[in-house]
Amino acid sequence: MKPFFLILSIAFSFSAFSQSIYDYKVETLSGDTFDFSKLKGKKIMIVNTASKCGYTPQYEQLEAIYKQYKGKGFVVIGFPSNDFMKQEPGSNDEIAAFCQKNYGVSFPMMDKVRVKGKEMAPIYEFLTKKSLNKLEDNEVGWNFQKYLINEKGQLVRVVKSGVSPNDSSIIKWIEGK
Repeated sequence: MKPFFLILSIAFSFSAFSQSIYDYKVETLSGDTFDFSKLKGKKIMIVNTASKCGYTPQYEQLEAIYKQYKGKGFVVIGFPSNDFMKQEPGSNDEIAAFCQKNYGVSFPMMDKVRVKGKEMAPIYEFLTKKSLNKLEDNEVGWNFQKYLINEKGQLVRVVKSGVSPNDSSIIKWIEGK
């Protein structure tokens, strides 16, 4: 029996080590399944969004960098959340209409999720727990916190809400400089 447990232990260790963003599937605002494994080889910026926040104008910058770099292996993924002062109270349909009408958002927007607390979405568990993301433990501090994922599906940087999506350090990362 010992060899079995040793093999099981090695398999478990490898599985925990190989965790990436590609292990996740989520639901879009329209209810479709979004499989992160389809983004292999791309750089990804994940951002929790809200329509009634002081940082809401960042949608404009998010859309601009998405349009500029989407053909160059980069994608922005938005996750609406109502976790901070209830600044995203709308339904999925209302969120989609707001984003389109006010900012022309064309980057993928996911179902509204919890980004903190006991009901945190599994994808945000990955983003915030070192045991899963292999980079660091962190907490989502506010709306429009950004997570930068490399082409291998690994978290490489957490960017606070106050840093603009088009900050020079983010652009350099997107461009590989």
